[in-house]
Amino acid sequence: MKIHQSGEDYLETILILQNRKGSVRSIDIANELGYSKPSISRAMGILREEELIEMGSDGNILFTEKGRKKALEVYERHNYITKYLMLTLNLEEKLASEDACRIEHIISQETFDKIKDFVEFNGSK
Repeated sequence: MKIHQSGEDYLETILILQNRKGSVRSIDIANELGYSKPSISRAMGILREEELIEMGSDGNILFTEKGRKKALEVYERHNYITKYLMLTLNLEEKLASEDACRIEHIISQETFDKIKDFVEFNGSK
């Protein structure tokens, strides 16, 4: 399964909001990202078609098993790359996180594994 960067960003946002709030609706995503509700609705439709999310009868967005796995993968990449940039380049967390958000979508698995090993070895999991 290969989804676009924007789809990965939506999955990551849903995961973050679920962790923060417990449940997520489209309006929560719109508020978090500053996007219009129609844009979010279209994106959620695409994620449903890809069988990454389901919509509950109450309007809550729920991950499928495949969707949760992908969201966790993207979130892990984001966190490790952020920490790596902070450790190696002494970047402030905000800038490191913004750059990690772009890098996480294009980095190879081999490079990510090396970054993960480096961060774990240097005690900043």
